[in-house]
Amino acid sequence: MLDLTYDPPAPKVIAGATGDWELVIGMEIHAQVASRAKLFSGASTRFGAEPNANVSLIDAAMPGMLPVVNEFCIEQAVRTGLGLKARINLVSAFDRKNYFYPDLPQGYQISQLYHPLVGEGEVLVDMGPGVARKVRIERIHVEQDAGKSIHDMDPNMSFVDLNRTGVALMEIVSRPDIRGPEEAAAYVTKLRQILRYLGTCDGNMQNGNLRADVNVSVCRPGDYERYQESQDFSHLGTRCEIKNMNSMRFIQAAIEYEARRQIAILEDGGAVLQETRLFDPDRGETRSMRSKEEAHDYRYFPCPDLLPLEIEQGWVDDIAASLPELPDAKKARFMGDFGLTDYDASVLTADVANAAYFEAVAAEAGDGKMAANWVINELFGRLKKEGHDITDSPVSAGQLAGIIKLIRAGDISGKIAKDLFEIIYTEGGDPAEIVEARGMKQVTDTGAIEKAVDEIIAANPAQVEKAKANPKLAGWFVGQVMKATGGKANPKAVNEIVTARLGL
Repeated sequence: MLDLTYDPPAPKVIAGATGDWELVIGMEIHAQVASRAKLFSGASTRFGAEPNANVSLIDAAMPGMLPVVNEFCIEQAVRTGLGLKARINLVSAFDRKNYFYPDLPQGYQISQLYHPLVGEGEVLVDMGPGVARKVRIERIHVEQDAGKSIHDMDPNMSFVDLNRTGVALMEIVSRPDIRGPEEAAAYVTKLRQILRYLGTCDGNMQNGNLRADVNVSVCRPGDYERYQESQDFSHLGTRCEIKNMNSMRFIQAAIEYEARRQIAILEDGGAVLQETRLFDPDRGETRSMRSKEEAHDYRYFPCPDLLPLEIEQGWVDDIAASLPELPDAKKARFMGDFGLTDYDASVLTADVANAAYFEAVAAEAGDGKMAANWVINELFGRLKKEGHDITDSPVSAGQLAGIIKLIRAGDISGKIAKDLFEIIYTEGGDPAEIVEARGMKQVTDTGAIEKAVDEIIAANPAQVEKAKANPKLAGWFVGQVMKATGGKANPKAVNEIVTARLGL
């Protein structure tokens, strides 16, 4: 099992003119369900289609068109809930959220308020080696997305693209357990990682498939503890919601700015207004969007077009049985099975594709530690430098394993292996065949190595005397021999022979 310490959240403390303040943060993550069809229609969810190409009569709210629940979207939401150790509600219901949406033809959103599909769960947020903090999930409800209004194509009018209209979203609502900007970004990162492992959301923030609404408030030291004891939200101060954040860096910057803005208002004797705000990344500041609505402002009521959603425990159990190995469990296994450090295991399990690649290399190469070193330092380093990820790797898991097997067999040295890696990365090919065809095999013939050592020693008597006086200088001879053999001599054999010849 992974040895984790569940520390209580250490609050971000900001010094103000009248004393210290602490941050309190809750988040609502809108995750697009990984489904080829929308929540209530069979229209495609393909990203990048021509505007208004993925719109059915239901999405366009044509008269008489009734929604039909996409069972797969519900399954994906249940899978997500199980992955977050959440309670699955066997009976849930859809509600109408009435609001003016210029890009939602119905004029209301079908969502879940009173009876969500998924209840309380948790996310363990990695905050350092062996340390995690628990962020409680309040609920996950399923709802339809709105379309997109485009304001920069014409100076006098806006355009509407309804392709996203009706796409299934999971709104994952946390408790106000997050205490600082870094922890907020770490929470989103961990949640995104889990969703990608589960296959329920691709987590693509650039495409808007994962968006965060961040609720920020400030309170005096001790008020958060009073809230925990009483569950009285008034201890936490008035919160403001920052909408549609799609970058970890922007999330942190927005929280920092918003906290300082609220502190300045309070210390000046004012009152923070509960409102919805937007973050301007160019100016690095938040600005008011609208006053914050409460549930009654939306006039929620049960959707008359959809019956309550009833699912069977057996169906939930079948989904639970099909869950993949999740990040924390995989990280613990990598550390246990391969003897990896916490850091290396964290890097390798950060993405499900990375983890699968590493495991394939380790299995074929027969050495997990060496596989981790090559995957992280050589392959990941090169891919990052060129702006690629593992799906773009020109080196297959089999090819990298082949390089490692040649090292373990003593056929090539570490230096030759790096040259071989470069050849395979740029040209491809079978590692063993390339080594044979290009004469890259390591020299293990002790007779040839002894001859090279003897020649170097004979040609450098002054250096011999220095090495005998200071054995650390014997490394100079090793380097000269490696240079003379084109790096092909077995380094271990060279060291042993040099040491013996110098009588060290």
